[in-house]
Amino acid sequence: MFRFLKDKLKGAVGKFAKKVEEESVEEKVEVVKEKKVKPKKEKVEPKPKKRLFKKKEKESIVEPEEVIQEKPKKGLFKKVTSVITQSSLSDAKFEELFWDLELVLLENNVAVKVIEKLKNDLKNELVDKKFARGKTKNIIIDTLKNSLEEVLGLNGLNIIKEAKKKKPYVILFVGINGSGKTTTIAKVASMLKKNKFSSVLAAADTFRAAAIDQLEAHANKVGAKLIKHDYGADPAAVGYDAIEYAKKNNIDFVLIDTAGRLHSNVNLMEELKKIVRITKPDLKIFIGDSLTGNDVVEQAEQFNELIGVDALILCKADADEKGGATISTAYVTQKPVLYLGVGQGYDDLEKFSPDKIVEKIIS
Repeated sequence: MFRFLKDKLKGAVGKFAKKVEEESVEEKVEVVKEKKVKPKKEKVEPKPKKRLFKKKEKESIVEPEEVIQEKPKKGLFKKVTSVITQSSLSDAKFEELFWDLELVLLENNVAVKVIEKLKNDLKNELVDKKFARGKTKNIIIDTLKNSLEEVLGLNGLNIIKEAKKKKPYVILFVGINGSGKTTTIAKVASMLKKNKFSSVLAAADTFRAAAIDQLEAHANKVGAKLIKHDYGADPAAVGYDAIEYAKKNNIDFVLIDTAGRLHSNVNLMEELKKIVRITKPDLKIFIGDSLTGNDVVEQAEQFNELIGVDALILCKADADEKGGATISTAYVTQKPVLYLGVGQGYDDLEKFSPDKIVEKIIS
């Protein structure tokens, strides 16, 4: 995961940093700092020993007391002057140099909105600013890390905690054909069972041939109840029946499968809106295929506009060497990524962690 993006980005950042230092304007700056100095300890003369018998003191001539002037104490700070080389970069030169880095991001399916965010953050750190010579690469890497953390840092939902607020907790899964919806629903049901929660699956994809049979096979394997109607039946009715079954049988979750559809298919999208109206899901999750790159970003954006998506799950992330979709989808839609699908097994559902993603990309 992210191997290709990491290697390409590492090379591009190094090249970018080198060019920035070559093209930036140098300036010698005298820096005056105050350095703390420890005061020297004063030497204490030992006290004379007391005698047991006092000698008779001789008469002495008393002379006028000598006025002793105390030496001024040394200050605790002293000024240290050094000269460092600083650089600055013009806006026009930055635009010219950033192109190679931008190209790498585009090639790895990073959305234009995300690239603009990274670009603006770098510009704020480099253009018309003074930066120490030789530290350019560190500045660029630190800025990219901070930017990516902001891009990925949307607060995710905790399904387990959310479920404690309502019973049954209804989740609707949507996406296009072949995105991995049905398998992901089975993975979520398996995860819930391991956390001591019961679930019922609603086979509301009555459109695709064998979709009901596929979901039923998964339900049997993970030990979940399946509610189904015949092919061609009203999907909203299937979802409604599943919710009623869960209420009567004290089941914690209702997981509703839907037919894969393109946002451009008006009839199917209207059908999906009807499912939302009837079932009133607590959570609407968009399932996307990360291997489709910028397409999945656009799909998620369109589904969000049409039905109001609450969260995302990205499948096949383990096979996505570029990783641009994973970085971009949450930022563009402003919806959190909950999980990444990282295999075909029921346990291959990885909780999304922005920190781990950033570490994999820039380390």
